[in-house]
Amino acid sequence: MNTMLVAAAVVIEEGRVLLTQRKAGTHLAGAWEFPGGKVQAGEDPRDALCRELAEELGIDATAGEILDVTFHRYDDAGKAVLLLFFEASRTRGSAEPRAIDVAAFKWARGADLDPAHFPPADVAVLVKVRRRLGAV
Repeated sequence: MNTMLVAAAVVIEEGRVLLTQRKAGTHLAGAWEFPGGKVQAGEDPRDALCRELAEELGIDATAGEILDVTFHRYDDAGKAVLLLFFEASRTRGSAEPRAIDVAAFKWARGADLDPAHFPPADVAVLVKVRRRLGAV
């Protein structure tokens, strides 16, 4: 079982966090998650995150500090992920997000972060994100 390195963004604006929904036909289709994606071989995870945000949502962003790191094995899919959750922010002049390579996106408040709607690998970071949003 290979471990995939994934970079995910925690983008908070005006007391809300940016989420994306997984596309139909993908593993965990319909689940909400923090935007991001696979880090290519030899790619800096921060660069990968900015690339993924541009590809999925059409936004320009800066990756900051790591907020959390989680590992999860999806035995049903025969894969494992090492997730790096970065604090991230849209750069000045960035476009508004739009669903380019995701099913949908939304800005969510802390109370909207129901673990039942997220992939298992994202659940651990929800507590930290809720705290950042002031919804403990």
